Amino acid sequence: MAFSLPARLRPIWDPVLYHGTHARAPFFEGWYFKLVDPTEQYAFAIIPGIAYGPDGQAHAFVQVLDGKHNQSAYHRFPVTDFRTSDAPFEVRIGPNIFSREMITLDLPHLRGTLRLVSPVAWPWRPWSPGIMGWFSFVPFMECYHGIVSLDHTLAGSLTWQGQEIGFDGGKGYGEKDWGRSFPAAWIWGQTNHFDRPQTSLTVSIARIPWVGVDFNGFIVGFLLEGKLYRFATYTGARIRQVHADDQTVTVVLTRGALRLELHARRASGGYLAAPVLGVMEGRVNESMSSEVTVTLRRGKALLYEGTGRHAGLEVGGNAEILFVKS
Repeated sequence: MAFSLPARLRPIWDPVLYHGTHARAPFFEGWYFKLVDPTEQYAFAIIPGIAYGPDGQAHAFVQVLDGKHNQSAYHRFPVTDFRTSDAPFEVRIGPNIFSREMITLDLPHLRGTLRLVSPVAWPWRPWSPGIMGWFSFVPFMECYHGIVSLDHTLAGSLTWQGQEIGFDGGKGYGEKDWGRSFPAAWIWGQTNHFDRPQTSLTVSIARIPWVGVDFNGFIVGFLLEGKLYRFATYTGARIRQVHADDQTVTVVLTRGALRLELHARRASGGYLAAPVLGVMEGRVNESMSSEVTVTLRRGKALLYEGTGRHAGLEVGGNAEILFVKS
């Protein structure tokens, strides 16, 4: 970062950092690390975080989703076991450690250390420090979103239920959320298992409360061989179609001459805890074995067409309010 900031303001310009030091309850914050081994036989989502209910009661947690067997575990820790630092960024929950470059896990059925090699950050600008653009500076949002890494490779190994799994050459992705509650409705998706290197898709469409009214906001980033194409409410992009049913999700977006079409095949998933006014009492079903076909055009020119594997996919809340007919 090109300039120094007071500690209280630093997380605004570096969304990966912990935002809860000066927050009031209710509040939650959680980081999401996706891990897929090089054989693509194993896929995990690891979600460390902290939750403060309206009464101030708090606890830390590490959630684990086994994406191949659709099983999840919620490991609860006392709030005193939650520690963070900014320089360098690090989150510790008991013996579990999370940073931009490394994850160390010491959970009942999952142990080991992985390195996050060559992480790709969301481009940083002073007026747009993260994936939310200028919305990053709005102080009353219900939920904020950030990217840890759009794409990286993995090194190391984990022991899962007594079996050692090698992750050298595997692929990973990282993001985070913080605020009071998840939205009333959302569609979220992510995959970085494409046929081209440094290619990754992240999708977030949600119902946003805004000064007494609600609107459908969206942030979509498609990293194509290292070049990021952004389609978001704040970029002037437009939603042309949104639809979801039990088997598929379709999203079509335009920005100027660019047109991005996403067609997902939904697979079964496992259930994760989600925040409701800082209390982890919500439930959301997340698949880690869906597929998303991506088509990107500029005018009549086809820039890319391909399918991402091992896609994370959620359709949460009253998703019908997000639908847009073509």
